[in-house]
Amino acid sequence: MKPIVKIIRKVDIEKQYEYILQLELDYELASLFSAMNEKNEIEIDKSKKRLAEIQLELESLHAYA
Repeated sequence: MKPIVKIIRKVDIEKQYEYILQLELDYELASLFSAMNEKNEIEIDKSKKRLAEIQLELESLHAYA
């Protein structure tokens, strides 16, 4: 029974992490939109880099799903 509980907990933690990443994704997209409107190249680059990181993290989570 203990291995099943561990698996369920791991799945719950992964779902929570995925939800947090989705929130970060939304925030970063809003930041990118704002930076693009202001034509702030430094902030645009920062947002694009963070979006790429989030994408890799999400892909790694889905690889195990």
